[in-house]
Amino acid sequence: MKTIFKFATGLLAGGLLFSACSDFDEINVDPKAASVDQVQVEYIINNSIIGAQQNPHVAERAFVLYWKTASRQHRTNGALALGSYNDGWSSDYYGSLAGWLKSANLAITVTDEKIAAGTDLLYSHNLKQIARIWRVYLMSEFADNFGPMPIDGFSGVNPEFSNLKDTYYFFLDELKDAEAQLDLEAPRPNEITKFDPAYGYDYAKWQKYANSMRLRLAMRLSEVDPAKAKAEFESAAARPLLLSADDHFKVAEKSGWDDLTGVMSREWNAQLLSATMNNLYIGLGGISSTELVSDEFLTYVKPENYMGLKLDDHFTTMTNEPSAGFWMDGLPAIMDPRAYKAFIIPGDLDNPDYSFYPSWTDDARTQVRNLVDAEGEVVKEINAKGHWNAAALGNWGPKSAKNQVAFYVGTTPRLSQKFRGSTSQRIFFADWETYFLLAEGAVRGWVTPITAKAAYESGVKASFAYWGVSDHADAYLASDSYNRAGTSASFDHTTEPVGSVTMNYVNGYTGVAGQHTFNYPANHLYQNGTVRNDLLTKIITQKYIAQLPWLPLEAWSDHRRLGLPFFDTPAVDLPMTDLPDLNQSNYMTSSIKFFPQRLKYPSGLENSNPDGYNQAVGFLGGDDAVLTPLWWAKQQ
Repeated sequence: MKTIFKFATGLLAGGLLFSACSDFDEINVDPKAASVDQVQVEYIINNSIIGAQQNPHVAERAFVLYWKTASRQHRTNGALALGSYNDGWSSDYYGSLAGWLKSANLAITVTDEKIAAGTDLLYSHNLKQIARIWRVYLMSEFADNFGPMPIDGFSGVNPEFSNLKDTYYFFLDELKDAEAQLDLEAPRPNEITKFDPAYGYDYAKWQKYANSMRLRLAMRLSEVDPAKAKAEFESAAARPLLLSADDHFKVAEKSGWDDLTGVMSREWNAQLLSATMNNLYIGLGGISSTELVSDEFLTYVKPENYMGLKLDDHFTTMTNEPSAGFWMDGLPAIMDPRAYKAFIIPGDLDNPDYSFYPSWTDDARTQVRNLVDAEGEVVKEINAKGHWNAAALGNWGPKSAKNQVAFYVGTTPRLSQKFRGSTSQRIFFADWETYFLLAEGAVRGWVTPITAKAAYESGVKASFAYWGVSDHADAYLASDSYNRAGTSASFDHTTEPVGSVTMNYVNGYTGVAGQHTFNYPANHLYQNGTVRNDLLTKIITQKYIAQLPWLPLEAWSDHRRLGLPFFDTPAVDLPMTDLPDLNQSNYMTSSIKFFPQRLKYPSGLENSNPDGYNQAVGFLGGDDAVLTPLWWAKQQ
C-alpha cells in the first residue's frame, strides 16, 4: 500500500482535495488487500467512470444548474446564466472531480508498479492506456470549467498549476500517445468487461474515442492557436474515429440515489425550454408541425407568418430575443422535428414522455394561468394547452410579478421524461459530434477524410436517428427555411436572410389584429453581427441542437470559443448586480460580458493552497470571476 498512501498524501499536500474524499479502501475490490498485486486496475477505472456519471447531489449542481444553464439547454433564471455562482456547488463538484481523477491516476500508477514487478497481465498495458485516455477527459472537464490546473496534481507531489496552453498541449500529447500504444489484439477476458460501463474494455472503441476527443480538444484551440489546432486535428482525423452510434461513449443510468442515478432526475428542476433553443428550432428545416404532432394538436398549428398574442405589458421587451413581448397561442407552423421529441407540448398529458414532475403537486397538469395587474386582479386568463413558448432570461422587473404564465411548469414545454426517469444512457461523446468537428475542420481548410458537406449532413442524420425522426432528414437538409436566428438547414444555401419580415399578431388585451416587423437578431459575437447563415454558423447550430441534453458543457464551450450559436441577452427591465455591463442602452448587442465564461475556483482552494491558487489566478490573466474568459475563448 506504499504507493497508494503516497498518492493520497500528495493530493492532500497539493491542496487539490480540500474536502473529504474516500480512502483507497473505498475503491479497491478488496479493502483488506495489502499489496499492489491484489489491486484490480479494471475496478479502479470502473470506479472513476461511474463516479463521473455524477450522483444526484453533484449532478444537480454541475450538470444541471451550471452546464445546462450556461449553455441555455434549458431556462433557469439565475446562477451562472446571470453571472452569479454558488461556492458550495462549486466545492461539491470540484471535490468530486478530484476524486474521479484520483482513481484514474491510481489505475496508471498501480499498473506501472505491476509492470515493474513483472506481475502484470497480458491486458495490463491496455488498461493503463485506457486510464490515460479517461484521465484526459476528466482533466479537460476541469480545465473547461475552472481554467488553469495542476497537470502534475495527481503524481504524489505538491502540484504546480499550469497555464491552459501547456495544459491542452499535455492533453493532446497524452491522447496521441495512449491511443497509439493500445494493442487491439491483446486478450480481453470476460471477467473484466463488466468493469467498464462504457465500452466493456473494447480496445478499438477506446481508440476511436481517444481520437475523436483529440479532435474536440484540438478544435478548442482553433481561435487562439490555429497552427497547433490544425496539426493536431489533422493527425487525429487520419486515425480511427468514433463515427457510429455503436461507438457512443455512454453509461447506463438507473433509478435510486447513487452515482448511476440520472443526472437530470431531480424533480424540482423544471427543465423548461429556453428562448435560445426555441429561436433555433422554430422555422429550421422546413418541416410542417402538422407532420410532427398528434391529431389532438393539429388545430393548434398556426400560420407561418403569425407571431402570437402581443402582451408587452406582461412580457419583457428589453432583450434582443426576437420574440420578446409575444405569447404564441398555438404551435409554430415550421419546426425542427427534434423539438417536439425533446420538449413536450403543454397539455399533452397522454404522451408517455410528458413529465409530471414534481410528482407531489398538480403543477405539470395545470395549463390555465393568469396575467394580473399590480393589485393582483386578473387581466387575462390563458389556457396554455397546445401553446409553445419560452421565456427570456433576466430581470423582468414588475412584469415578473404580474405574469403567472411564462415561468410555470404546466404552461411551458419541458424536457422529455425519458431523460428524467433514470432509464436512459448518459452520452459523453456521440458520433454526431465527430461529424460536426470534421465539418468545421473542413470548412477551415484542414485536411479531413470527408468533405464538409458530407460530414455536416452525416452529423444531422446521426442526430435525427438518435431522436427517431430519420424519415424527415432528406427534406430537412434540402430546406432553405430560416429559423428565428436567421439560419437555414441546407448546407448549400448560404443566402443571408432579409433584414426584417412582416408578421401578423393579435393584441392579447383587445383582440385587435396587427402587424409586427420581425427583425432577425444580430449576433455581435460572430462577424460583428453581419453574418447569420454561413457554413460555420450552420455547423455549430446543428451541433448545438444535437448535443441536447447530454453534452451541455461542450455546447457552452463552443459558444465561449466562437460566439455561436446566437444566445439572446438577458432581459434588463431592472439592473443585475452580477452583469454590471448589461443595461437598458446596450441590450440589443451581444458581448462576452453578458455571458458566463467559467466557474470560480472554490474558496477551499485558496484557503488550503494559497500559493497554488495565486498561481492559477495569475495564469487566468484576469480576476477569479465568472466573467473572466479562458485562454481559448473569445476575449471581447
